[in-house]
Amino acid sequence: MRVDKYLWCIRAFKTRSLATNHCREGKVFIGEKAIKPAQEIRSGETVRVRKGAVYFEWQVLDFPKSRVSAALVSDYARDITPESQRQKLEEIRAAQRDLMRPVGRPTKRDRRDWEKYFKD
Repeated sequence: MRVDKYLWCIRAFKTRSLATNHCREGKVFIGEKAIKPAQEIRSGETVRVRKGAVYFEWQVLDFPKSRVSAALVSDYARDITPESQRQKLEEIRAAQRDLMRPVGRPTKRDRRDWEKYFKD
């Protein structure tokens, strides 16, 4: 099975074109080698995908006929992403949550919260 189709089928990417573009940009690896989207993969191989600053890894178990539900992904791929990469992802998500706080003029909701807080 083509690696781009496989990554789309196991829900590593939302669309197949995203999977194809990641392969073309050199962000998908088998072993240490960047691969092309049409590269055939075999059962037992390890596929590593770089999304942003985090590397995700899956071991190929079997090949689905088409895109599978999230509950069935474990039948076709085993997630072997290292714990260090998972922690890095959590740190990035925490930093993004902190950045999402509004800066500048307070909203009406903020004003109401302050009124409740400072009320006798």
